Amino acid sequence: MKIKTKNLYFSLIVYTIIFSILMGVSILSFAQEYGVTLEENLMVPMRDGVKLATDIYRPTIDGKVVDEELPLILQRTPYNKTGTTIVNQANYFVQHGYVVAIQDCRGRYASEGIYVKYEDEPKDGYDTVEWLGENLPYTNGDIGMWGLSYGAHVQACAAKLNPSHLKTIIVNMGGTFNGWDHAVRNHGAFAYKQLTWAMTQVAAETDNPVVKEMLEIDKTIDWFQADLPFKKGCSPLAIAPNFEAYILEMWTHSDYDDYWKSMGTNWEEYYDVTADIPMIHISGWYDAYCGTAINNYLGLVNIKKSPVRLMVGPWLHGKTEQSYAGKVDFGPDAIISDFYSDFQLRWFDYFLKGIENATATDPAIKLFIMGTGDGHKDENGRLYHGGFWRTEENWPIPRTQFTNYYFHSDGLLSPKMPGANDGPITYTFDPDHPVPTIGGSMAASAPVFTGGAFDQREKEFVPGKLEEGFFGSRPPYLPLKARHDVVVFQTEPLEEDVEVTGPIVVKLFASSTALDTDFTVKLIDVYPYSADFPTGFDMNLTDGILRARYRNSREKQELMKPGEIYEFTIEPFGTANVFKKGHRIRIDISSSNFPRFDVNPNTGEPLGASLRKIKADNSIYTDLIYPSHVILPIIPAKK
Repeated sequence: MKIKTKNLYFSLIVYTIIFSILMGVSILSFAQEYGVTLEENLMVPMRDGVKLATDIYRPTIDGKVVDEELPLILQRTPYNKTGTTIVNQANYFVQHGYVVAIQDCRGRYASEGIYVKYEDEPKDGYDTVEWLGENLPYTNGDIGMWGLSYGAHVQACAAKLNPSHLKTIIVNMGGTFNGWDHAVRNHGAFAYKQLTWAMTQVAAETDNPVVKEMLEIDKTIDWFQADLPFKKGCSPLAIAPNFEAYILEMWTHSDYDDYWKSMGTNWEEYYDVTADIPMIHISGWYDAYCGTAINNYLGLVNIKKSPVRLMVGPWLHGKTEQSYAGKVDFGPDAIISDFYSDFQLRWFDYFLKGIENATATDPAIKLFIMGTGDGHKDENGRLYHGGFWRTEENWPIPRTQFTNYYFHSDGLLSPKMPGANDGPITYTFDPDHPVPTIGGSMAASAPVFTGGAFDQREKEFVPGKLEEGFFGSRPPYLPLKARHDVVVFQTEPLEEDVEVTGPIVVKLFASSTALDTDFTVKLIDVYPYSADFPTGFDMNLTDGILRARYRNSREKQELMKPGEIYEFTIEPFGTANVFKKGHRIRIDISSSNFPRFDVNPNTGEPLGASLRKIKADNSIYTDLIYPSHVILPIIPAKK
């Protein structure tokens, strides 16, 4: 039977109109893509009189602005609202029937005021949402927010004050759970990504050639090699006093008190007052905000009536379109190439326009389980680790078998308890020769370190090519397991595949000759030797750190007594990985991870201000009385 194309086209239009009327959805949003018009630098007033520059993108038809009242999508950014990526995203949403607003944060680019990182974002976010919702006659007053990293932080900040016009948020790799726990500090240690981020922003916003020279890659490397910690007025950030001031405050304000409980750097303290709106928390296993996404999901999902969801892939910060992280590839299924063109648009269509789509039935939790690949070297020189997506309803997964794997003095990691005379193991931690950062979960780390999965082997550092070497590496560039200050515990080769998915907790019994020191933990998937990797491949999965003075409380420092044995609980980010048959599960214990974190000088002096360093002899106890161990979340294999 021949079908007349003209009649079929007419029928499709009729059906579309009928469906649109029944669903209460704009006919135009189905019938065509819109054009775009831009109103630049609308100055939105804040409660203190400061005005923030806001660009408004509106849809057009045949060059005329659409006068229909539409939902609005907002992003607030410190990175310049006219950047190519953010403008392309704005145009895309407008072409699909939304008004879009992009705003420079306070004190950034075209906005008024003085910028202090995180501080003003809650009230500025609230004021912006409410002003836009009430003063733009071409919107219907319903506002959603999107954005990556800092663009996620500002969504969380606005939601904490529950503005009436905010209807949904997509918190993508940000939205700090608790800046003391991780993201700014990390259980006492200071995360240097805050410093590299600040230096990058100052360099990007200035035309002063002297400033740019001070902050170029080679000069930045010099600062990290010889001039830490910074002193006020003597740092490269002295040219931007507001940046220098907040960095030094973060660096030296070490106790968890009202400073860290402030709404700009903390969501944990404000879950109960947060807006009850649909939200999704997105992160990657190699993202600095992996712990943030999981903790915020857990803190909100059971106290809100609206949908709260979680998605974690094998990604680096902001790299959902990449199948690899560092020197490891997870396969094509790891990529979400349509993150804006499909996933986020579907989300807003469902929650702002009421369009029925797959978002309605998406799972509460979607996780990428790393592993199951054959370990060959691909055409880009990366190890093929593979993996697959799986949906869950809870975290931790209810079927998890939490299993203690004990440390033994001969280096064995085993469910078997150690003997009465097993251990201890003592190593010397020299703060002048810290263990170099080789991958991990991080963001804003250029130009001195990078995130992702790597073979845990030192390699000559090449500025500007962070995947080709590691800052702090020294000849003869040996594996980290060969260092005298890295204590290694590993299983025998596995007799069958073992899936580890969930939170990781290490219970460490240790002592030190110092008043204060750090303890670091790293979980590693040890590949056996192969033709492609003749020395094997020690793939980092997750890691953590604890500054000893905070072993009992984050609110109060307690220095150690030299030689006394203490219990330390170290909690790296969770992970999801299949350790294949023939691989080993490994835990590395040490006392530094530089330049990801500042190096503990071991003196017990105020943090961020000590000008002295001393060596510390740190002992790990592995006996029946002090059984140091890791608690692994084992997922039983399906029968």
